[in-house]
Amino acid sequence: MQFISPKTDFAFKKIFGSAQSKDILISFLNAMIYSGDSVIQDLEIIDPYNAGDVVELKDTYLDIKAVLNDGTTVIVEMQLWNVEAFQKRIVYNLCKTYGNQLKSGQGYFDLNPVIALTIADFQLFPSTQKVITSFYFQEEEEHFSYQENELKMVFVELPKFKKKLDDLQNIVEKWIYFIKEAPSLEVIPDTMREIPQLEKALNIADRASLSVEDLEKIRKQEIFLEDRRGALSFAKREGREEGREEGRIEGERSLLIRQLERRFGELSQDAIALVEALSSQQLDALGAAIWDFNTREDLLNWLQSNSG
Repeated sequence: MQFISPKTDFAFKKIFGSAQSKDILISFLNAMIYSGDSVIQDLEIIDPYNAGDVVELKDTYLDIKAVLNDGTTVIVEMQLWNVEAFQKRIVYNLCKTYGNQLKSGQGYFDLNPVIALTIADFQLFPSTQKVITSFYFQEEEEHFSYQENELKMVFVELPKFKKKLDDLQNIVEKWIYFIKEAPSLEVIPDTMREIPQLEKALNIADRASLSVEDLEKIRKQEIFLEDRRGALSFAKREGREEGREEGRIEGERSLLIRQLERRFGELSQDAIALVEALSSQQLDALGAAIWDFNTREDLLNWLQSNSG
């Protein structure tokens, strides 16, 4: 058996955010947020890009959005690179999702808690070796909570997780191992089969179970990710050598133009000009949105709405 990496945008959404994924997502969220306790009994998976649910949520990077049985909203993001203003973006998406719950005529008592779960393929907090860290509002000196769990951020730092397959002891460790190491597996290990939802996730991730169209989408994303990893590495090196942030941004811009032309053919001068006018944060947004475009018109609409 060969398994796709859950780290790619398409694979992550297919495994955790599709119609057949409810039980998988429940198990995963209980592991990441509640240390494996069965707190979540049911949930509804929501399209994170539904304009009615995420009003004016500019530059959103949400991969999955779900409303739990107790009314809590969980927004989930798989992030591969520590890009500019990344941590500010997490706070922005958390607060915007919280505020967007209120409809006309509703009061503040109608607000339900929101949790932002971020899976990071890089180190965020060097001061701790904890793989999973949680943050919420608390008093500065005595550390008692303010509206406990009303707004909460949970981070999973994959590079800090060092355990091998034979060392996995609980459902939390097994889910993290799945996210980090699924492509290295050749069969579904017995320790994974002990958790039905995890076995189901691995069956979804099995390349043999995917359509030719799905495999092609994954192949293109994997090529894009490798190209971008190389370009960012080069750009950062160039930026250090020259002492300029412009080197990094230009490298990212050139990569995106190549990837867009690979998908849609040669871009017009107007389209290139729009790309060249994007800020560093907008370039990152374009990189995240590239696989949502089906036509050249989709791309142009995005560029026009995000320019200026």
